[in-house]
Amino acid sequence: MSAASTQTYYRELCTLTRARLGALHSPELLIRSLDFARIEALQRKGEWDAAGVILNNAAKALERGGAQLIILATNTMHKLASQMMIGVNVPFLHIADATAKAIKGKGLRRPGLMATAFTMEQTFYTDRLIAAGLFPVLPDAADRAEIHRIIYDQLCRDITTKESAETFVAISKRLAASGADSVVLGCTEVGMLLNQGNVEVPVFDTTLIHCAAALDSALR
Repeated sequence: MSAASTQTYYRELCTLTRARLGALHSPELLIRSLDFARIEALQRKGEWDAAGVILNNAAKALERGGAQLIILATNTMHKLASQMMIGVNVPFLHIADATAKAIKGKGLRRPGLMATAFTMEQTFYTDRLIAAGLFPVLPDAADRAEIHRIIYDQLCRDITTKESAETFVAISKRLAASGADSVVLGCTEVGMLLNQGNVEVPVFDTTLIHCAAALDSALR
């Protein structure tokens, strides 16, 4: 939803398409990029219905433009996935479903979740993981607050720092110590700081998983 994650999605889809189809190929995309400041203000004020109207209008615009598959390039706003797709007949690929499939495919069951406070503390996302047979592990309250702060104050603004990376790595270690057998990068910007190179348990980057699943669906 932020410009930072939109760029990551575009770059990853281009990379995957070249790898799958050949060097001159690129994906045919319709990108509906929203003003994230407006969305963040609605999130902060709890005006989710108003945000849902914005997403629904955007999805309808994509359908009118000829989209054959819709993905929502954010974890948090999947809270409004059902509202977004009202009156839209294009198939929709849910990021939590793609992520759960990837985790289960590795034989893992207790993913630690690092995401916005909305995604960690509300149930719209964790319920989806639980329905898939997983048992999500959440950071403690102080860690949840710090993850949320870094996402909005830094990552969504394309800012990364050594200190924030160290904080995220430390939180991932605490999740593993509390029983997580893997870590889900459950915000599309968290991969700016964490990856398999600095996390001691298997990492599932929802952005990369979502892109790969979207390309698989499109090519089918």
